Amino acid sequence: MSFTVVIPARFASSRLPGKPLADLNGAPMIRHVYDQACRSNAGRVLVATDDERILEACQGFGAEALMTSPDHASGTDRLQEVVAKLGLPDDARVVNVQGDEPLIPPSLIDQVAGALDDYPDAAIATLCERISQPSDVFNPNVVKVVRDQDGYAHYFSRAPMPWLRNEWQGMAVPQTLPDDYRAWRHIGIYGYRVSLLHRFVDWPPAPTELSESLEQLRALYHGARIHVSEASEPPPAGVDTPEDLERVRRQLASATGR
Repeated sequence: MSFTVVIPARFASSRLPGKPLADLNGAPMIRHVYDQACRSNAGRVLVATDDERILEACQGFGAEALMTSPDHASGTDRLQEVVAKLGLPDDARVVNVQGDEPLIPPSLIDQVAGALDDYPDAAIATLCERISQPSDVFNPNVVKVVRDQDGYAHYFSRAPMPWLRNEWQGMAVPQTLPDDYRAWRHIGIYGYRVSLLHRFVDWPPAPTELSESLEQLRALYHGARIHVSEASEPPPAGVDTPEDLERVRRQLASATGR
């Protein structure tokens, strides 16, 4: 079954304004994201933006792009506006690829889309990877997920989980993790069924969502199932800061020999 990739791209960014248009080795970052998405098996790839400058840049390199409202509270709301404008049927699959991930592997895009086929009960599909460093377990910026035996999410949290009650009572961050300890970092790429997007925007924010500042908890709170697969390959870090931008420039230069 074919699927659509939507790349939300906002101009405003507190740490890196104009991020989608930042130059990466001669091309705007949004073009690198778009090109990676086009290397997936998606039947259609488009950029959703709230800024004319990004729209014009995308049209300049031949990408399909749509203007969306600047007033959306979340990326999921923006995605729902796109699928409504496109008139996609309820059973269509849409993958949300963030506009600040210029090195995203196409295989991960295909993986979340495929999970919606493999797990018919899932309204949303996403990815995770095993955490190996104790500092990541205790880092609130690293979102953790606990899954059941079939890979469906029980809960997402910024807190350390699962918590080792006997080992971690009243102690500082441990130096090592037990060999049999399994903690999973959530990777923020999502596949959605269009029917879920239409329901999601009508749901009020969940208490857990407001506490953790994690939008996916709204879906769990309202009974939607989220399947979380282990990523088929490690995802490169996205771009949030000027330092991240320089890192990606070096990686691209090394890959191309320039």
